[in-house]
Amino acid sequence: MNSKKATLIGLLAIFLWSLIVALIKDVSSHFGAVGGAALIYTLASIFLFFSVGWSSLRTFPRTYLIWGSILFVAYEICLSLSIGYSNNNREAIEVGMVNYLWPTFTMVAAILFNQQKANFLIIPGFIISLLGICWVLGGEQGFDLIGMWQNIQNNPLSYGLAFIGTLLWAAYCTLTARIANGSNGITLFFILVAIVLWIKYLLMGGGAFQFEWQASIILLIAAAAMGFGYAAWNIGILHGNVTLLAGASYFIPVFSAFFAAILLNTPLSLSFWYGAFMVCLGSILCWMSTRAQHSHAEDV
Repeated sequence: MNSKKATLIGLLAIFLWSLIVALIKDVSSHFGAVGGAALIYTLASIFLFFSVGWSSLRTFPRTYLIWGSILFVAYEICLSLSIGYSNNNREAIEVGMVNYLWPTFTMVAAILFNQQKANFLIIPGFIISLLGICWVLGGEQGFDLIGMWQNIQNNPLSYGLAFIGTLLWAAYCTLTARIANGSNGITLFFILVAIVLWIKYLLMGGGAFQFEWQASIILLIAAAAMGFGYAAWNIGILHGNVTLLAGASYFIPVFSAFFAAILLNTPLSLSFWYGAFMVCLGSILCWMSTRAQHSHAEDV
C-alpha cells in the first residue's frame, strides 16, 4: 500500500472517531448506557475480527497481554459509560471533551515514565489544555470555576468516569509503547470490553432490546465507526505519513464537538468553542515540545 493511500485511510479514522461521542449517546438513548455500549463493542469486535484479524496470544508479551487488556478495557468502559450516563446531549459533548485531555496527559506521562525529552512548551501546553476544559465546563460564562463545579456536581459519575478514562488511556499509551513489542491486541481487547459490559448488563438485570429500524441503523454505524476507526488508524500509522496523522488527530476534540452538535441537534456557545480550541492548542504544544527535542537529537 502506498503512503498517500495509507494516510487517507488514517485520516478516515480521525473522521470516524470524531463521530463516536454523538453515536454512543444516540445508541444509549435507545438501548441504555450499558446495553447500548455492549451492543456497540460486540458488533465492533466482529468488524475488527474480519478487518484487522486475530493474532495468536502466544505471540504477545505476557505483560502486554495482562496490562494492555486491563487498561484498554477499563478505558473503553469509562468512555462509553461516561457518555451513556450523561443527563443530556450537551453534557455528553462536555464529557467527550474531558476525554480528549488524553493527548496532553499522554505526553506528560511519556516524559515522566518513558524518559521522553521535551522542552519548555510542555508547561504552557498542559496549562492551556486544563484551562480549555475549565472553559468548556463553565457553561455560558466561560471560565467560571464555581459554575464548572456546579456543572460537575449535577452528574459527578459521568465527569468522573471521563476523567479517569483520560488517565487510563494515557497510561495505556505510555505503557504499551514500552512493552507491546510490535503486538496489536485490538481485536482481543474489544472482545474483552464486550464481555465485561455484557456481564454488567446481566448483573443489572437488563431487559430485552427493542430493535427498531432507526435505532438499529445508528447502532451499526456506531459499531463501524468504533471498530473500523481503530483498523484504519492502524493502517495509517504503519504505512502513512505519521507526522501528518498525529497533527490532524489533535483536532479531534473540535471535530467531535462539531459533529455532535449537528447529529445531536445541540447548539454550543461561543465559550464552549473557545475551550475546545484551547484543548487542541494545548495538546499541539505538548506534542511540539517533544517533536522539537526529537528533531534536535537527530541533528546532533
